[in-house]
Amino acid sequence: MASTLTARKETLGTSQQVNSKHVLGPAFAGRQRNPWLLEVQGWMPSDIEAISPMVEHLMALVETWRCVEGDEFAVELALREALSNAVIHGNRRDPNKLVEIRCRCERGKCVCLVVKDQGKGFDPNAVRDPLRPEGLQAEHGRGIHLMKVMMDEVSYTCSGTEVHLRKGPARHAKEEPSMNSISANHHPEIR
Repeated sequence: MASTLTARKETLGTSQQVNSKHVLGPAFAGRQRNPWLLEVQGWMPSDIEAISPMVEHLMALVETWRCVEGDEFAVELALREALSNAVIHGNRRDPNKLVEIRCRCERGKCVCLVVKDQGKGFDPNAVRDPLRPEGLQAEHGRGIHLMKVMMDEVSYTCSGTEVHLRKGPARHAKEEPSMNSISANHHPEIR
């Protein structure tokens, strides 16, 4: 594997040197720091076909580590969207570019994901709100909105080439409100 993947592995989050011409599918490096913390870093080619294997591998870790019990679907949906955006919009499907993924699973607390492309970046604030009338016909922006709905936190760094996603465990109400306890002035928040 050393001949197909050239990487300098230090700590998670440092710059990596990967030869993209030799990475045919997802490649991973990881470290279990203690019984409650797992950090994994992966790379995949800028190919739509590489998204599902990457997501399946990472979601198996998220489920095994039980960091967001009950919200795995939300994490999977946001991760697929982030990877798709990185491949299509960031790297423009350039076979010489990679998508880097960092995943931090804290058992029972949260999962943090970072998806980084090698594109030119973009201004996430310039993307139209897909729920506003002028955004309904836009070709882009729905995926960003979807990620924001699915995750607890979404932010962009590195001029828009890096998206940070965070999701904590599912919030379960202690008791369901009865119809009598919901007054005309109280409306449950819809996200």
